[in-house]
Amino acid sequence: MTGKVLMIIGGIILIIGFLMQFIKIGKLPGDIIIKKENTTFYFPLMTSILVSVILSVVFYLIGRFK
Repeated sequence: MTGKVLMIIGGIILIIGFLMQFIKIGKLPGDIIIKKENTTFYFPLMTSILVSVILSVVFYLIGRFK
């Protein structure tokens, strides 16, 4: 059972990694970028929310079919 869960998680990570090549996930509207003279502050607020929702759904589905 543990091997099957690890294979599913690995497949999900593989798919997400492949999709990240084509989707600019770090530059969504809602991400905070403050550029000053010598520094840049970047806080990926919307990206964090999106990743949290996706992971919540994935873990819910894994728990439901366990």
